[in-house]
Amino acid sequence: MESVILQALREYVAEQAQSLPDGEGLDPFAKSLIELALASSATALDYDAMQACMARAFTNGASLDNVEEIIALVSGLGVHSLMASQATLLKIAAAQGLIDATAPLTAEQQMLWDKHVGDDPFWIGFERENPGFLDSMLRISPIQFTAFFDYCAIPWKIGSVRALTKELAALACDMAPTHAFGPGLRVHLRNAIGLGANRRQITDLLELVTEAPDHRGIV
Repeated sequence: MESVILQALREYVAEQAQSLPDGEGLDPFAKSLIELALASSATALDYDAMQACMARAFTNGASLDNVEEIIALVSGLGVHSLMASQATLLKIAAAQGLIDATAPLTAEQQMLWDKHVGDDPFWIGFERENPGFLDSMLRISPIQFTAFFDYCAIPWKIGSVRALTKELAALACDMAPTHAFGPGLRVHLRNAIGLGANRRQITDLLELVTEAPDHRGIV
């Protein structure tokens, strides 16, 4: 899927990297985990590549927790279905008279918002890239809202992989050959830069992305 959108996203990442310090490129450990992320993502599911990447990751010093954490991280790509749909669903449901989209949050909804979003800079930036997503999901289904945060937190609860490596892996998956998701890409790129990503790391990442497998599927 070499779409115009995918190409534009990759060019955007390359442009943003130009102003970063050169630094050192990806080390073999981080590279092998990012390759695993690309192979095991739901947008690839390349079984042979997954096996090879797992073996390479262990050879490069990865622990079982490291590998499982990366797989848990990229399994979260499924939430992009929520991100792309919730604001639209709320709008259409409101037009059908199924929900009041402008009603004040209930006490339960407000409690959940304060607990999971509040004034956290990460989620404020996230909402900026995904306007109305979190609020819409909360109004439609507090259960789904809570589950979203619980699932997204799993890789961070395992906590065995550096935050920068996780952000780079997520960034790679958002511009993989069979996936182009700008809202997530911009969030993960901003986070990676904030965590100290340098130009050579981003350049290496772009090379990994262009070599990533297409969606082969599993019989």
